[in-house]
Amino acid sequence: MTISLKKIGPGLLFAGAAIGVSHLVQSTKAGAEFGFGLIWALLLVNVIKYPFFKYGPLYTVATGESLLEGYKKLGKGLLLAYLVITFASMFTIQTAVTTVTASIASTLFQIDWPTKYWSLIILILCFGLLVKGKYVFLDKLMKIIVILLTITTIVAVILAINHNKEPLNLAQHLPSNSIEIAFLIAFMGWMPAPLDVSVWHSLWAVEKKKLQPETSKKISMLDFNIGYLTTVLIGMCFLALGALIMFKSNESFSDSGSAFATQLINMYTKSLGNWAYWLIGIAALTTMLSTTFTTLDASPRSMSKALQLFGNKSKFNSYIFWLLILTVGSIIILFGFVSQMGILIKISTILSFLTAPFYAIINYKLIISKHTPKAFQPSTLMKLYSTLSILLLIGFSIWFLSTF
Repeated sequence: MTISLKKIGPGLLFAGAAIGVSHLVQSTKAGAEFGFGLIWALLLVNVIKYPFFKYGPLYTVATGESLLEGYKKLGKGLLLAYLVITFASMFTIQTAVTTVTASIASTLFQIDWPTKYWSLIILILCFGLLVKGKYVFLDKLMKIIVILLTITTIVAVILAINHNKEPLNLAQHLPSNSIEIAFLIAFMGWMPAPLDVSVWHSLWAVEKKKLQPETSKKISMLDFNIGYLTTVLIGMCFLALGALIMFKSNESFSDSGSAFATQLINMYTKSLGNWAYWLIGIAALTTMLSTTFTTLDASPRSMSKALQLFGNKSKFNSYIFWLLILTVGSIIILFGFVSQMGILIKISTILSFLTAPFYAIINYKLIISKHTPKAFQPSTLMKLYSTLSILLLIGFSIWFLSTF
């Protein structure tokens, strides 16, 4: 089956949202600290989360609704829980991804402004573009960004492999102490993305269906699979880059966003040559810009829709209103609490992991419920796969909590 670039969209928006801190920062750190030893964790968490991300666009193509409408049908308490979790985390997540983006931009263009000023410029620029262009602009932009970051990242990995003189060690590592386990959980929490991104995907799928009502199940699932496989590929690429360039180098990545960005770009330049400066810089910047744009769009879209489903149709619950709230809130954190960003990011990633079973269970419960047409419900094998994945997510959460 062939598919034109025009027909796909939500899957690449999902990839744009997913490929960010989890890939550029966490995957690179995983490679730098453990070599190729955490490939098992990267692949396992992508396999475990796959069905629950898939159920977002699948429910939308089946019903024409987002997952939020489905959550309401299962019980308003679930919709309220989603609202609370989203509001509690969206400002921290937006500030975190914007800060990393700003740090990379500052390093790449060698304009030594404070990170908070770069972040302010990026937030205002993204805010203006989203207000003006809305979903249509985002859909077109992310196709360009995701294709560009995929090409540049793959080229960087190929060149790093050719430059590497050491034999590849693919021995796998199981974290044993509390520090290693905490890193593993943070790594898996945002890999490929927090499970609540399945809600974002369903909302983007609703917008796409408005533009292209003829969107079929096959096209929707192909679009999703392209986006999902892209996130897995890029995650593997950044882990490989960290392993090939930094593992056993006696250097460690800084927790500071600006210092990390400088280290990242300079590390590749030093190892591969000055010509790699712009290649790695563009790969890193497009990676984080994609996340900054998509998160700034998705959280307001989710909050607005969820509140409207509670019956509040006020203009103060519009997409633009929540877009403004998120932008201003992120700016306040940037100028008032930026020194605590390392701790805030760690809390957000761990929270994302611990809430994963919640989203997995309700997405699965919804897709097998009477609210989803039988023709779109998962097969017996897929139900078994989903149940096993839920048990694994719960097991990992218990393992993490038992170590602290």
